[in-house]
Formats: sequence, structure tokens, C-alpha cells
Amino acid sequence: MLTAGDLQAIALTLQVATLTTLILLVLGVPLAWWLARTRSPWRHPVGALVTLPFVLPPSVLGFYLLVAMGPNGPLGQWTQAMGLGLLTFSFAGLVLASVIYSLPFMVQPVMNAMQALGPRPLEVAATLRASPIDRFFTVVLPLCKPGLITGTVMSFAHTVGEFGVVLMVGGNIPGVTRVVSVQLYDHVEALEYGAAHRLAAVLLVFAFVVLLVLQWINRRRLA
Repeated sequence: MLTAGDLQAIALTLQVATLTTLILLVLGVPLAWWLARTRSPWRHPVGALVTLPFVLPPSVLGFYLLVAMGPNGPLGQWTQAMGLGLLTFSFAGLVLASVIYSLPFMVQPVMNAMQALGPRPLEVAATLRASPIDRFFTVVLPLCKPGLITGTVMSFAHTVGEFGVVLMVGGNIPGVTRVVSVQLYDHVEALEYGAAHRLAAVLLVFAFVVLLVLQWINRRRLA
């Protein structure tokens, strides 16, 4: 049986992952559209910055986020000046770090779907006098639905499995920042291998289901 701490960690992880995914949908989809369509010289630097979490060690990213959110960091000084306190070792800081770390998992599949769309559907919509906003919501998003679903599922799953970044930024506060991956680490450190096995099995089943869903989506897209 899972312990009360395990259930608390799972509930907190689902909250963080859900909120992070919703924020990424709002921010990541327009960014993916811009990267897919723009000819700006900033496209490649911005694209490299967005995909940086793919190759950057989580501890490195977590360290720089911790410095930026700290009392002497630019973000930390701003939040203190606004009366918001510090984001380090808080739920809000955990969500912000998760958004940055999971951003490429939303942007990349959505951008690929938008690039594969081609100009023809938009040209047809333009001849029907659809505005750019209308074309985006009635043409682009419906045709890019598989990419949107993939990005959503991957972002959620990636957030659930985070460890290095969340531990660095959020610490290990029960009910506030102790997510599933940190709870599992605590079990192992305490030599509670039975509890660690049970919690790890939950994550294993979750990862397997995510992969099944993605394969089903890809099969339907190619059918």
C-alpha cells in the first residue's frame, strides 16, 4: 500500500503537472506558431533557447533558476519588490521551473505539426476572407490536433517525472514541493525499498500508459 506521504506527493505532482501543462498550452502554442512561420533572424537563437532543456543537465538549469529566483537574483529582487516574496522553495516557483524545463516538450511537436501543415490551407482560408486570428483557430489548430495532443501528453508526463530541477528549486517540503520523484528519492535514502518499489511501480505504469497513448495517436494520424 502507498503511504500517506506517497498519496500527498502524487496529488501535489498532479497539481503541478496540470497547471504547468495549461500554462504551456497558452504560451507554447503561439511560440510554436511563430517559430514555424517567422523569417526573423531571431528564429534560430530563440529556437535554440527553447530546446536548451533537451540537452542541458537538469541540475544546471535548476541551479541557474535557483540563482535567478534567489534574494540577489533579478527575478527574486523583482518578486520581492512586488511584495510577492521569493519563489524559491514554493509551489509557484516549482510551477515556473516546470514550465521552463518542459517548454520544448510542448513547442517541438506542435511546431513540427505546424510546419507540416504547409501554406495551402491558409491560402484557401484567406480567399474566404478569414482573418489571421480566424485562420489560426479554425484552420491551424484543428489540423494540428495530433501535434497538440502529443505536446500536451508529453508535457504532462515530463513534468510528472522531473527530479533535478524541482529538487534544486523547490527543495523537499511535504505538501508544498515534495513531488513523487523526490518522495521516491527519500524512500531510497531511508532504505525503505518496499515503499520505493511500490511508488516506482506507479510511475512505471504511468510511463507505459503514456507511451501507449502516443502510439495510438500516431497510428490514428497515419491511418
